[in-house]
Amino acid sequence: MTRFPRSPALVTATLLGLAVAAGLLVGHGDLSPVFLELRAGRIACAGLAGAALSVAGVLMQGLFRNPLASPSVLGTTSGAALGGQAVLLAHGLVAAALPAWLVPEMALPLGCLLGAGCSLMILLLIARRVLASGGDALVAVLLTGFLLTSALAAMSSLLTWLGQERWELGRALIAFTLGGVDGKGLRHVLLATPLVVIGIAAAWAWGRTLDLLLAGEDEAASLGVDVVTARRWILAWTAALSAAAVAVGGGVAFVGLVVPHALRPFTGVGHRRLIPAAALGGAAFLILCDALCRLTPGAELPLGILTSLIGAPVFVVLLLRWRLA
Repeated sequence: MTRFPRSPALVTATLLGLAVAAGLLVGHGDLSPVFLELRAGRIACAGLAGAALSVAGVLMQGLFRNPLASPSVLGTTSGAALGGQAVLLAHGLVAAALPAWLVPEMALPLGCLLGAGCSLMILLLIARRVLASGGDALVAVLLTGFLLTSALAAMSSLLTWLGQERWELGRALIAFTLGGVDGKGLRHVLLATPLVVIGIAAAWAWGRTLDLLLAGEDEAASLGVDVVTARRWILAWTAALSAAAVAVGGGVAFVGLVVPHALRPFTGVGHRRLIPAAALGGAAFLILCDALCRLTPGAELPLGILTSLIGAPVFVVLLLRWRLA
C-alpha cells in the first residue's frame, strides 16, 4: 500500500500551511491589516468546520465499514442546520426585545448542538426498538437517518419560508443553508474550538475500537468490545462534530465523504493514524474551497455549493468503484 514518505499528519500539516497562505492572499481587496484580520477569522472557521466534518466522516465510515458513509447519513447534520436556523429565526423576530450583547452568534452553536442532539436521540430510540425486536441496528440507523434527513430538510425549508417576510432575516437563513464562512470572526472561533478539539480527541480515543469494528461487530465483541456502547458514543461524537461544523460553516456537504477516502490509501486503515491526517486535510480542503469561492466575479460563491460541485462527482466515482469491487 502506498504511504506518505513521512508521517501523514506532517504532510497534511504542510498542505494546511499552504492552504492558510492561499486563504490570506486570495480575494478582493488589498493586503492591509484589516483585510488580513477578516480573512484570518474566516480561515479559522473554515479550518474548524473542515476538520470536524472530516473526522466525523472517518467515524461514520469506520462504524458502517463503508467508504460511502458520511455524517449526513444520520440526519444529525440536518438537525444541526435546523437548530441553527431556528435560533436565527427566533432572534430575528424578537431582536428588539433582546439585550445588545445577545447576538445570534452567541446562541447559534447551542441551537446547532441541540438540533443535532434531538435528531440523534430519535435515531437511537428507533435503533433500540429495532434491535430489541431482533433487527439489524445499523440498517435501522441508516433508514432512520434517511427519513430524518428528509423530514428535517422539509422543516428547514418551512423556517426559510417563514423568514421571507423580513428581507435581512430571509437572506441570513438562505445564506446559512448554502454554507459559508464569510462574516465569521474571532467570536465564532472561540465558541466552536472547544467542541471541535474535544470531539477530535474523543474520536482518536475510540480509534482502536474502530479498528476492531472493521472486522465486524461479532468479531469485535469476541475481542471484548462493548459494541452497543461503542456505537452510541461514536454516533454521539459524530453529532457533536457535525453540530460544531454547521455552527461555523452552515450547510457544507461532502467534506466528510471526500477527505477521509482521499487520505485512506496513504494512511492505511488504522484510525489513530487516519484521524489526525483527516482533521488537518479537512481543514486544508475547506480553506482552499473558501479561497476559490472568493475568486468568482461579482457575488461570492457559497461554500456549500462549491463543495457539492466537487463532492458529487467524487461520490459517483466511489459508488461505481464500490459496486465493481
